[in-house]
Amino acid sequence: MAAAAAAGEMVRGFAPATRVAAARPSTAAVAAPPQPRRAVAARVLRTSASDKVAADLHVVGNNGSLSALSKSEVAADATSQAAGVNTRRKTKIVCTIGPSTNTREMIWKLAETGMNVARMNMSHGDHQSHKKVIDLVKEYNAENTDGNTIAIMLDTKGPEVRSGDVPEPIMLVEGQEFNFTITRGVSTIDTVSVNYDDFISDVESGDILLVDGGMMSLAVKSKTTDTVKCVVVDGGELKSRRHLNVRGKSATLPSITEKDWEDIKFGVENGVDFYAVSFVKDANVIHELKDYLKSANADIHVIPKIESADSIPNLQSIIAASDGAMVARGDLGAELPVEEVPLLQEEIIRTCRSMQKPVIVATNMLESMIDHPTPTRAEVSDIAIAVREAADAIMLSGETAHGKYPLKAVKVMHTVALRTESSLYDPTKAPSLVARPQALLNDDFCKSQLSKMFGSHATMMANTLQTPIIVFTRVGSMAVLLSHYRPSSTIYAFTNEVRVKQRLALYQGVVPILMEFSDDAEETFSRAITSLLDAKYMSEGDYVTLVQSGSQSIWREESTHHIQVRKVQG
Repeated sequence: MAAAAAAGEMVRGFAPATRVAAARPSTAAVAAPPQPRRAVAARVLRTSASDKVAADLHVVGNNGSLSALSKSEVAADATSQAAGVNTRRKTKIVCTIGPSTNTREMIWKLAETGMNVARMNMSHGDHQSHKKVIDLVKEYNAENTDGNTIAIMLDTKGPEVRSGDVPEPIMLVEGQEFNFTITRGVSTIDTVSVNYDDFISDVESGDILLVDGGMMSLAVKSKTTDTVKCVVVDGGELKSRRHLNVRGKSATLPSITEKDWEDIKFGVENGVDFYAVSFVKDANVIHELKDYLKSANADIHVIPKIESADSIPNLQSIIAASDGAMVARGDLGAELPVEEVPLLQEEIIRTCRSMQKPVIVATNMLESMIDHPTPTRAEVSDIAIAVREAADAIMLSGETAHGKYPLKAVKVMHTVALRTESSLYDPTKAPSLVARPQALLNDDFCKSQLSKMFGSHATMMANTLQTPIIVFTRVGSMAVLLSHYRPSSTIYAFTNEVRVKQRLALYQGVVPILMEFSDDAEETFSRAITSLLDAKYMSEGDYVTLVQSGSQSIWREESTHHIQVRKVQG
């Protein structure tokens, strides 16, 4: 196996490096008799503060030629660094921008409090108001270049079935007869219109209609050519344009409506980072949208909202075709039994994690804070569960869009996520390896598998020494891979591509930083460290794990991958 192990030169920003480098085995190496091999192995002895902590790191190639031994003082110094390693929240926060938060002052405050993604709900507002938000977020990003990047998400309205306008709220009482008609403009004490002409065809006698995600419910008794006749099961106050679901069914409307296409074009013109697509039923919708984006030369990632009954049987294919997923629990819990929602949330998160794609948990996370300054204890537990299940992001909707306490809601979400994360990471536990070391002898072993193995090894080294990880990336692949392994410390991802920086803002544990790369690797490394020191993300004397591996080589031979441990110098 072709290999190298060398110390880096002393430069401003770094002390000499402990480097681990490896190349894909040559034909000769494969032909040679196999020797005993070990993948990256780490051992850390956890002792009292007065004791020294020693760590031995070994990487050995199939012919025994590749090895590196860390100095004992590296581990000892890293122990003193560990206290600050996990002080940065890894789970990202998505905030919906609305009347409560659509000013420059509030967007700045949201970002400073913990917002990572600004979401625009296209069910409300117009293009003019949303463009104002986009421009403000871009202005914030231009002024803040130290890693506090805010991504922009456009959430399509989708094929929603809604009741019509009513002059004043109608009080529905249990046992009362009430009707829905496809005739437009009807609003009486016992009948209102709906905005969907095929509503009559989609419902049957015995179906349960849910209003506002289940705040009210009605049983369908019969129907005519233009009217569905119901009996109120759970009453309440029916207001204008309320969302209607049929329990266990999805409307036969197209997932992307004419309005959605206009909003999508608006997103292309204004350079948003993500589309959250409502009521996706199958992968064909994703392929259709991606084909359009490709024809428009638009680099925008597509996040399907899993919220319809029809999407569940197609979950694997939908996520495989997409760039992530959102667990939209409101409509999901309306179309399916509520007891299924926690199990589906876990399944969706697990599926996204297995495909190395980001996943957002949304809806009702701090619903009570729309009107109250403190959350319920159940809401706090809900946030903690999503974090423990390894969601990349958690989302606020009405809490920040029109709530009374948007900043307090973000602060609660930040604090709960950070505290929960502090209980999750065990630096002595290695991530599971994607590829076995023996795979290096396989002719089918490809560079993507080698990247996965080195991503796993880099995570284990960083966990053992409790150091942050620095990665340089042009396409974001290694930063995404490292996020997938969930290292215990922060991943500082330096990129020279604005779109990559924006996209990485959604991934768990990743702090994306825009920086131009030079032809001189050491000079670029030094500038990166200087920027982290200036931003107070680390201190002189700290250690960092530097990873050079990924789908595109930067400052290295195509077949060579590097992991280095370096000491930061001022």
